[in-house]
Amino acid sequence: MSRVYNFSAGPAVLPEEVLKEAADEMLDYQGSGMSVMEMSHRSKTYDNIIKEAEKDLRELMNIPDNYKVLFLQGGASQQFAMIPMNLMKNKVADYIITGQWAKKAWKEAQIYGKANAIASSEDKTFSYIPDCSDLPVSDDADYVYICENNTIYGTKFKTLPNTKGKTLVADVSSCFLSEPVDVTKYGVIYGGVQKNIGPAGVVIVIIREDLITEDVLPGTPTMLKYKTHADAESLYNTPPAYGIYICGKVFKWIKKMGGLEAMKERNEKKAKILYDFLDSSKLFKGTVEKDSRSLMNVPFVTGNDELDAKFVKEAAACGLVSLKGHRTVGGMRASIYNAMPIEGVEALVEFMKKFEEENA
Repeated sequence: MSRVYNFSAGPAVLPEEVLKEAADEMLDYQGSGMSVMEMSHRSKTYDNIIKEAEKDLRELMNIPDNYKVLFLQGGASQQFAMIPMNLMKNKVADYIITGQWAKKAWKEAQIYGKANAIASSEDKTFSYIPDCSDLPVSDDADYVYICENNTIYGTKFKTLPNTKGKTLVADVSSCFLSEPVDVTKYGVIYGGVQKNIGPAGVVIVIIREDLITEDVLPGTPTMLKYKTHADAESLYNTPPAYGIYICGKVFKWIKKMGGLEAMKERNEKKAKILYDFLDSSKLFKGTVEKDSRSLMNVPFVTGNDELDAKFVKEAAACGLVSLKGHRTVGGMRASIYNAMPIEGVEALVEFMKKFEEENA
């Protein structure tokens, strides 16, 4: 069986050369006589792996020295609780609701304090990013929260919200390392790695040091304090060791590809091929307002459920897999993360053209 083009939203496509390298090292990592999967996280060899991964990530993102990089578990969803537990000093936070994940984070925060929804695009099935230039940010808000790229709905913040001086917290799970980013604009920038960086099971949190304190909400478990993990350099307990090792390989791959500038260029090129076709097609149409479109997740529909199902089935038979859209949007969704080669997007568009001719 040859490799398919995998358009899954996550766990998602990984760079082929990273997978081959991992396969080569599976039984014997650099002469250690064992796999990284079997290795003590306290060993010198593993310590080098995690430290090098952090060093490469810092270089890629230009992370300033006053930010900590934490490799954690529990996925992005655990951060929905961890953020308020650690940051809600005044027990007030403002949330911008642009999709299901932002909404879940907002609901979770309501357990710990007053979480205000200060903007939302739910009125049009989250098909756009609201204007965030002048929002009613609460005077006593501890932070303003966004989900920067919305995997399900295919939208992306092109301009960060004006937080009026409040700390910005961003979930970047589905746009992580897809383009250059100014880390200093955020207090916390975090994401699950299973979309654009590595296998499921790791969440990376980049957090400004002044936000890491002992002063957390009463009852916060030891494992859910940022300070616990920052003080132990992500090794307080056994980390998702193998996942971090793969992330480290992906960081090296991105550096080799030319860094985040090169990634952005490559991602824009891929997205343009698909969006240009959608804009000219008579059968397919994109579901997102043009100025809010994501480079990573592209939802589209024919307007006919039976035709959508037929498309997904026939595409899979041609090696274009995981194109079924999320149930809240319907239709199809192509996730075209960093590791999706341009040939994959070209093959998808060719198939869409053929399908349109046959089913017009």
